Amino acid sequence: MPFLALDCEGPLTLNDNAFEYCSAIVPKGDIFFTQISRFDDYLADIKKKPGYKAGDTLKLILPFLKLFGANNKSLEEFSKKTLAFLFEIPEVLSKLNKLLPTFIISTSYKPYLKALSEVTGFPMENIFCTEVDLDKVKISSSEAKILKKLHEEILNMPLIKLPKTATSPSDLSSDLLSVLDRLEEIFFDTIWNLEIGIFLREVNPIGGEEKARSCEKISQELGEPFSQGFYVGDSITDVQALSLLKENGGISLSFNGNRYALRSAEFYGLSRKGGIFIELARAFLEGGKEKLSKLKFEEHEFGVIPKETEDLEKLIEKSEAFRKKVRGEVIGALG
Repeated sequence: MPFLALDCEGPLTLNDNAFEYCSAIVPKGDIFFTQISRFDDYLADIKKKPGYKAGDTLKLILPFLKLFGANNKSLEEFSKKTLAFLFEIPEVLSKLNKLLPTFIISTSYKPYLKALSEVTGFPMENIFCTEVDLDKVKISSSEAKILKKLHEEILNMPLIKLPKTATSPSDLSSDLLSVLDRLEEIFFDTIWNLEIGIFLREVNPIGGEEKARSCEKISQELGEPFSQGFYVGDSITDVQALSLLKENGGISLSFNGNRYALRSAEFYGLSRKGGIFIELARAFLEGGKEKLSKLKFEEHEFGVIPKETEDLEKLIEKSEAFRKKVRGEVIGALG
């Protein structure tokens, strides 16, 4: 039986839960999170730091969330209060699960996915997400002083702007590299060796390779090859999962995606409504990739991602602009 796996934020919800929670808890948290997210993009996509994966932003911010009073109860309540769906998604999720085995693979923190599960009835056992325990450790007064200084330092850094064409650190200016090098020192030397650094040492966000491994686990448990899989993603954390399905004959869909997703997937979709997933799942079940390739919609835009560079760049521009309209300028611009 074919299976479907969807990223959560973007394809299903309008939130960026970690960004929103950071903005609510940390002083100037929106700017702070954006800096760390772009640093994450650099480490994962440009420097390709060994042992680092896209989405590890969610562990890098944890010491600072804790510094400014975050705890498990606060995150749970915030997630329930702010949960916002793409149109039709609550009904769509229950229908999808009746059509074919459906899973959610999300980098987001578990309390956010628990809130989604409670509202929609989608089974938690079909959800892969980032386990986090904010109450696991307390911050000593000495470490709090260190983190407060580092928080101020990061906020005072020039805003990180990564050139879209950059493929290695040598493509970046010396000024930008000095900022990025300093951030590496802050997180992987200073904070890593603090007691609060346990968040960096032990939390394992479900992004990048972890999303691909989740697809592997689903494939093995169902006894189905990747050619019978369908993965939907929209950002840098989905690159490996999209590539895995694409390279093994499955379906890889960039949905309201950014440049990272579009360069890794075979198909793309642009829509404000979740009902597209029901139609895509039915077509996949009826005729596989061949039927999907011929699908046309009145309400949604859907097609095969062009291979020609010029056409791909036009689609990236269009998709990223649409993404910002659906999710908002700030969240839509995150990697």
